[in-house]
Amino acid sequence: MSAAAETRVSPGLRTAIRAAGLSGLALIAIAVSLTDVIARAPADAVGRGPPLTPPSAAFPFGTDILGRDVLSETAHALTVTLANSGAALAVALAAGGFAGFLAARLPFRSGFVLRWAMGIFAAIPALLLAVLIVGIGGRDLWAVAAGLAAAPAGFVRAFDRARRLSAAPHAEYARASGIPASTLLKRDLVHEFRDTFLSIAARGLAAVAITLSTVSFFGFGAVPPHRDLGLMIAAARPTYLAAWWTAGFPALVLVLLILCARLAAALEEGERP
Repeated sequence: MSAAAETRVSPGLRTAIRAAGLSGLALIAIAVSLTDVIARAPADAVGRGPPLTPPSAAFPFGTDILGRDVLSETAHALTVTLANSGAALAVALAAGGFAGFLAARLPFRSGFVLRWAMGIFAAIPALLLAVLIVGIGGRDLWAVAAGLAAAPAGFVRAFDRARRLSAAPHAEYARASGIPASTLLKRDLVHEFRDTFLSIAARGLAAVAITLSTVSFFGFGAVPPHRDLGLMIAAARPTYLAAWWTAGFPALVLVLLILCARLAAALEEGERP
């Protein structure tokens, strides 16, 4: 969303949007914690019913081509997606936002070299960067790869924001008054986490969830029986038209997760962290 568009959103509406997103994420977290109750079958349990049974009272989400209960599989896949998105988000925040904020205070303008390098990586699509990292490090690193792929954009944004804070009148006055640079850094970090952390984390969650699911869809991510939503959607490709529910319900849950994360960020600055 552009700056001009953001100014047209009132603070009250932005607060309501963020509250709706956070409430949605809380409900998703509750659903994940109740996976053993919601899922009536273990992950990847074949033959639970006739293959490709439409949604019914016995199978609310239907069954897939192997007779697996799509409701149970979706609940397990959501758990895998959310767990790996959380790990990827932690990597993105540490290697992106936090590192970028610290790099802006490095001496001898060395931070600008890192900013330039990260700017190059930020220009590479996150999906391509994640696939390259997986190709180099192996599929076991797919969650880390998604976090590292999202980190350059976060680094650049945090670096630029930290430089603006450093050049602000209050910072100039503080330095002229003899306040140490370390004290200013602590003050700015507190400001950063207090005022913007939720939005940054929510944007990052949406970004890494998209990357992880797409990587899995193309076969570079999760492997059975630990399927995530992206792999579920990919596995249903032969039945997209004949049995819409095999991909439709996992896709709907994935969309809801991403939408809630975007709403929790109050729809600020697109999907990138």
